[in-house]
Amino acid sequence: MQLSLFGNHNEEDALVDLFQAYFDARKNKRNTINALAFERQFESNLFDLHCQIVYRNYEPRKSICFIVNRPVKREIFAADFRDRVIHHFIFNSISPLFDGTFINDSYSCRKGKGTHYGIRRIDHFIRSCSANYSRDCYTLKLDISGYFTSMNRVLLFDRLKSLLSARWQRYGRSDLPLMFYLLEKTIFNDPTKNCIVKGDKADWAGLPKDKSLFHARPNCGLPIGNLTSQLFGNIYLNEFDHFIKRDLKIRFYGRYVDDFILIHRDKGYLKSLIPVIKTYLADQLELQLHPQKIYFQHYSKGVKYLGAVIKPHRIYIASRTKGNFYEAIQRQNMIARDHKPSLEEMERFLSSMNSYLGILKHYKTYKTRQAMLFNHLSAWWWNHVHLSGGIGRFVLKQKRLCSK
Repeated sequence: MQLSLFGNHNEEDALVDLFQAYFDARKNKRNTINALAFERQFESNLFDLHCQIVYRNYEPRKSICFIVNRPVKREIFAADFRDRVIHHFIFNSISPLFDGTFINDSYSCRKGKGTHYGIRRIDHFIRSCSANYSRDCYTLKLDISGYFTSMNRVLLFDRLKSLLSARWQRYGRSDLPLMFYLLEKTIFNDPTKNCIVKGDKADWAGLPKDKSLFHARPNCGLPIGNLTSQLFGNIYLNEFDHFIKRDLKIRFYGRYVDDFILIHRDKGYLKSLIPVIKTYLADQLELQLHPQKIYFQHYSKGVKYLGAVIKPHRIYIASRTKGNFYEAIQRQNMIARDHKPSLEEMERFLSSMNSYLGILKHYKTYKTRQAMLFNHLSAWWWNHVHLSGGIGRFVLKQKRLCSK
């Protein structure tokens, strides 16, 4: 009996695939309690997990639910680390099969394509459509209301089964029923059941109901935070992307998750597409356009997209990103004022600051970074860190100066 998801692999090869999924899952998660508990006996745990999926007695465990407020308020369901391994197992198997079906300008959760690529592409589209800013063209930016909480799981699963059935054997894969089993267990798992809630009810204040799985319609909604949810989000809107390009004849179009932009020279035609798109989303995907996030304007006024403001000849970083960076600096200053930061807190400082610097350095923000750091960052931090690569990233001076 073949147990592997990959071609004619034997049982040992299937375990290799599961081990790779484990190593992928633990990247940047190795110091979490959940990951450390799994790692203590990871070989034994992976053998057990392998048996569970092969003999069809795998069941997802409880998720941890909490609210994050940056960059925007969101409800997160963090899966048990063991389930994260399965998510990577699924992703590694089916992602290559679907990537070739996506349009080039679908930017989320794809190697070599992300926010910076998406921003550059939209900038390129505007320049091309406007003949290097010499002709009129217009941008239409749209958003979907509560995208992740609105996805119909039955529709998603049926679509995955249909697409995988057509492509699986073509790519030399085996044991399609096992993949269907894992997909069904993952998609139809309701993380709100018996979840562990971190925080209190007040944390949910101000979060719209359409952003919470606790208020999702029956058989609808995927948890933000799962790798599989990001991939499924791309697959769910894949036919919509082709509808925009093929049927509506929109050459200049890009999408990141549920945030998409159409660019066209004909103002009237572009405006006429709003009800067409609204109808397609409702009829084909059971999704609703966000009525308060329809932005239609001349390219010269600029367009906000993926944390940047794209204007003729220049790209600015969005004010919200700068505001979040300032607040992150203030949080680090409060830590330094309250007590001598530990080495772990120093590492978190590096992670937070370098994350923002990594975003900002892609744009003309040298003076912004300079003013933010030199005018607002506490002197205590400067005694223990220094900047490398101009104002590119922070590095610890001497770890021995930090208490453990």
